Amino acid sequence: MIHADDINRPEVLAEVGAAFARYEKALAANDVAVLDELFWDSPFTLRYGTGENLYGIDAIRAFRQARNPAGLERTLQHTMITSFGPDFATANTEFQRAGQPAGRQSQTWVRMAQGWRVVAAHVSFAR
Repeated sequence: MIHADDINRPEVLAEVGAAFARYEKALAANDVAVLDELFWDSPFTLRYGTGENLYGIDAIRAFRQARNPAGLERTLQHTMITSFGPDFATANTEFQRAGQPAGRQSQTWVRMAQGWRVVAAHVSFAR
């Protein structure tokens, strides 16, 4: 059971915030190796995208390797990271890419033995 004082502990928010920032930097640079590292290496990992549903790390990796790397830079706003205890957090943000509708992204992060990893993600366009 999570107690109120386990929510948003500063040290956990700092760790997840750093992992989230590392993900954003890798995304803009299309650094597939870092993106792969930051997703849980499991068949249970999932990513719902704007036009694809990816089940398992192999599908996520194949998508990233095939994606056009042009125009991945984006501006974020309203980013909210919430942690629940020392090992679980969510990260939600709105984003804007040049020439595209505004979007939103949700990530579920879990601290694994290797560090913080995204276990589920959802990207969609705001309407």
